[in-house]
Amino acid sequence: MFNKSKKEKSTYGIIGLGRFGFALAVELGMAGADLIVVDRDEEKVRELREYTDNAYVVKALDKKTLEECGMQNCDVAIVCISEHLDTSILTTLNLVSLNIPTVIAKASSPEHGQILTKLGASIVYPEHDMAVRLAHRLETSRVLDFVELSRQLNISKMEIPEKIVGKTVLAVNLRGRFGINIIAVETGGSLIETVNPEYVFKRGDILFISGNKSRMNNFTEWVEKP
Repeated sequence: MFNKSKKEKSTYGIIGLGRFGFALAVELGMAGADLIVVDRDEEKVRELREYTDNAYVVKALDKKTLEECGMQNCDVAIVCISEHLDTSILTTLNLVSLNIPTVIAKASSPEHGQILTKLGASIVYPEHDMAVRLAHRLETSRVLDFVELSRQLNISKMEIPEKIVGKTVLAVNLRGRFGINIIAVETGGSLIETVNPEYVFKRGDILFISGNKSRMNNFTEWVEKP
């Protein structure tokens, strides 16, 4: 059984080691996070023991079993089951009832997501989110990555447009012209988190910006214009 002691970092519980859950567990494990993982597949659980001692083979996901695995000690629990709706819903309900601060659940459809939200979980749609990111990368060749945090907030990582190379942040005025904000600039291998208005954009810079979808689209359309 996992016993929670005084800690300096968050503990994550991952229920279900399908493609999404397994990849998530590996990424968190490689980042040094404290993990509790459970699944019915003994082979997958065994593989995850490279990253955590708290990897358990379980045949049921009832509240008692989750408690025995130490899920109540987690700061964040992620339900990575969406194919079996009854299991997904019941597991989410059990985790919420354990008073875990944040419960995140993978949903397979908007209707599934609505049910999980009503239970008190935050929702992710992995396939949809990956499709959105790919679409934005295809829309403009300069976009290196794209994250849709909400309908009102998107973050984009992109190569510096040629038309603003040699100009200052103040002169380009992305906030005034497009309503988007510069989060950071990566230049010469270093990341500038507080970008001075007098900073001059250089060829090869990587730009991190945020804004809503329509404003980001307006900017990328302007970038692509000759």
